[in-house]
Amino acid sequence: MKFVLDTHTHTIASGHAYSTIYEMVHAAKEKGLELLGISEHAPSMPGTCSEIYFSNLRIFPKELEGVQLLFGVEANIMDYQGNIDISKETLQKLYYGIASLHTPCIAPGSCKENTQAYLRVMENPRIQVIGHPDDSRYPIDYKELVKGAKETKTLLEVNNTSLSPTSFRANARENYREMLALCASENVPIIVNSDAHVGFDVGNFVNAQDLLKEVDFPEELIANTSIEKYKNLLHRKS
Repeated sequence: MKFVLDTHTHTIASGHAYSTIYEMVHAAKEKGLELLGISEHAPSMPGTCSEIYFSNLRIFPKELEGVQLLFGVEANIMDYQGNIDISKETLQKLYYGIASLHTPCIAPGSCKENTQAYLRVMENPRIQVIGHPDDSRYPIDYKELVKGAKETKTLLEVNNTSLSPTSFRANARENYREMLALCASENVPIIVNSDAHVGFDVGNFVNAQDLLKEVDFPEELIANTSIEKYKNLLHRKS
């Protein structure tokens, strides 16, 4: 299975990442990717860029070094009502929005509260992806998560970094096994992302691909295998 795109990546603008946009693009080219998406952390993450940063991304070309370049954001879910830390106006200027739970921005709640946070943020038409819904520190009801993704046409992410042996997220592999079984059963598409914070990690899907192979997940439900498929899946929600 060949993956041609990676859309959850961070540059030095996110504060705790280590490569520039040009370095990330060059890495994507070296890995044979056709499309790179850069999604800096939204303003509530300590050390990241301000909202005006996202408003000025229009200055970049749509292609660098033969790689299509898209800009999005990884928004922080700030409460259990699904509110996020970036404005509707800024989101509309970006190609896509990822929404994630991060401990610097929201304390883990109960299973009901965490699940509600995801379900509510999925109602936002400019949030097309739920980032790393895999951390047992934020227990969730995966049946409800997959049901919500299906109803709102939101992609669920399989995050390669979460599956790393050095990941701080808890029980990601076990949680993804449950989520993927439900996605396959309910015909809910997913997207695989590296969550790269440095150039050499761009396009690193090794852990995720091993898991997808292990559970025999249907290729037709994976957004990464063509740019056209990815864009069509994003645009379902527009």
